[in-house]
Amino acid sequence: MKLVVVSAGLTVPSSTRLLADRLAAAVDRHGPVDVRVVEVRDLAVEIAHNFTNGFAGKALAAAQDAVAEADGLIVVTPVFSASYSGLFKSFFDVLDKDALTGKPVLIAATGGTGRHSLVLEHALRPLFAYLRAVVVPTGVYAASEDWGAEGLAERIERAAGELAGLMAGLSAAGTAPVAGPRVVPFEERLARLGAAGA
Repeated sequence: MKLVVVSAGLTVPSSTRLLADRLAAAVDRHGPVDVRVVEVRDLAVEIAHNFTNGFAGKALAAAQDAVAEADGLIVVTPVFSASYSGLFKSFFDVLDKDALTGKPVLIAATGGTGRHSLVLEHALRPLFAYLRAVVVPTGVYAASEDWGAEGLAERIERAAGELAGLMAGLSAAGTAPVAGPRVVPFEERLARLGAAGA
C-alpha cells in the first residue's frame, strides 16, 4: 500500500518532519507500507508559479500524482497564527479538486505551546472534510513540551492504527470509501434558498 506523508516544516531539522516520520513508522508497524515523503518547503517556488501560470512544475506534478495515487495520507503542519501554515494550505489548493475524495487522512500539527492543539479540530479537520477526505478520528498535536513526555507515543500509535485499519479495509475491498458529508459552499446554499423561495 502507498502512504504519502505531506510535511510542511520550514526548518532543517524540523519538529514537524520528526512527527511526520514517527507517524509513518507507526503506520508501517501495523502493516508494511511504501512511504513517500513530500516536503512542501521544497515545492514553494513551483506552488507559487502554479498559482500564477496554472502549470505545475516537474517536482510539484510528481507530488500531486503521488497524493492522487496514495492509499492514505499523513499531513503535518506547524501552527502559525493559530492555524495551518500558508504554504501547507497552498499545496492543497493546487491539487485536483477530487484528489482526496474518499482518501484516508491522518491530521497532525506541531507548535510551541499546547494552547494551539485545537488547530486540529478548528482548522485541519474542516479543511480535509471540505476536500471530501476520510479523516481518522484521532489527530496528533505535539507541542514543544510533548517531546519525551507521556502521552505523545500513545496518541501516535492510536492514530496510526486507525489510518492503517482504514487503508487495509480499502485495499481488501478494492474500493474507495463513501466520502463523509459534503460541505456545501455558502454561494450554493444561498442559491438553494433563492430557488426554494421562488
